Amino acid sequence: MLQRVLPLLLFIALAGLLYAGVRLSATRDPNVLPSPLIDRPAPEFNLPTLHAPEQSISRADLLGKPYLLNVWASWCAACRLEHPVIERISAEGKIQVIGFNYKDETADATRWLQQFGDPYAKILVDRDGRSGIEWGVYGAPETFLVDATGVVRFKHVGPLSPDVYREQILPRIGVTP
Repeated sequence: MLQRVLPLLLFIALAGLLYAGVRLSATRDPNVLPSPLIDRPAPEFNLPTLHAPEQSISRADLLGKPYLLNVWASWCAACRLEHPVIERISAEGKIQVIGFNYKDETADATRWLQQFGDPYAKILVDRDGRSGIEWGVYGAPETFLVDATGVVRFKHVGPLSPDVYREQILPRIGVTP
């Protein structure tokens, strides 16, 4: 008797697990990629700047004020869509915006900024993408919110929108929209 019932019980248990997995994944936003960096110190880095490659900026140099680290590249089509939002955020002055030029050529990045505008307080260059690996960058654009103590508080994958800025970023830095 047990030999006949056991396969049925195993099938029911497996079907139940499958159903639970489908239900759990349906309730999550498919555009949200979890980051193990949230509520942890930002990775250590020491990267050259775009406009003065002989100068570099480290994690320690950015401590003291919260900032948005915006991953972008001249080859990134979605970065063009996001750029006006980054310009508005920078012009508002509520938070410093640091550019993170990802796997790009200097001439291409410079030309892109001349064409579309340069809203960044500083621009770090990660030509080979090694620092991006430490940050958990999947591609461009991505934006990280780092607090004044250097702890990552939020990550957004894809073009940043005014709604995400207003609803997700500003409250995390204690600013009302």
